[in-house]
Amino acid sequence: MNIERYLRRIDYQGQVDTTAETLRNLHERHLFTVPFENLDIGRRPIVIDEAAFVRKVVEERRGGFCYELNGAFSALLRSLGFDVMLLSAGVARQAGGFGPEFDHLALLVSANGERWLADVGFGDSFVRPLRFVTDTDLQDPAGAFRIERDADSFIVRWAGKPQYRFLLIPHALDEYAPRCHFHQTSPESSFTQKSVCSLATPVGRITLSDRRLITTESGERTERELSEAEWTNVLRDVFGVTLPRGA
Repeated sequence: MNIERYLRRIDYQGQVDTTAETLRNLHERHLFTVPFENLDIGRRPIVIDEAAFVRKVVEERRGGFCYELNGAFSALLRSLGFDVMLLSAGVARQAGGFGPEFDHLALLVSANGERWLADVGFGDSFVRPLRFVTDTDLQDPAGAFRIERDADSFIVRWAGKPQYRFLLIPHALDEYAPRCHFHQTSPESSFTQKSVCSLATPVGRITLSDRRLITTESGERTERELSEAEWTNVLRDVFGVTLPRGA
């Protein structure tokens, strides 16, 4: 792990101690600079491998989805001295209920004698780590979140709506491999149904959903369709992503 190269990738110039403030700043910079994207799906296999995740984010200047982004971020945090636990989460479904184990990878990080829920791989969600306390409103630039206890599990809610459910059980990275394979191959996976590339911004979020550019600024949403040439240019100029030739 080349820590300096990773920090340059996310344009981070602050302290590198193991405090909650450093964790918050790293988390925010990651979300502002490394896109949530699934552009490799259908182009090349995504293999559960920490070194590959770091190489993709740092050397290739790409993003990824949860396994890649939180896998790489957890490697950075551990290299800096943070204690990190990999969590298995089931994502909330529109029809109700939650997805299966390992549907999503999130992180539990210890700092300042407290535990923090960190997640740079969910897309539109909290910008700063959530202090791990239950049934309490947790304020974030994106709005009000809660971590709600539900028997042995915990549910993350944003403005009252569930995002995902998880257990406080540590996992090894390779346990996520079957679900990662499902998400990039199954027609039932949302990731195989459309392409997405999305970044948080200080005032909202900017997203490419297939050829549609969606921008949210201070709660105001605008959308427009892009041509193929415009899509390629926006991907490069806004998200910093250039796909290999023939991809």
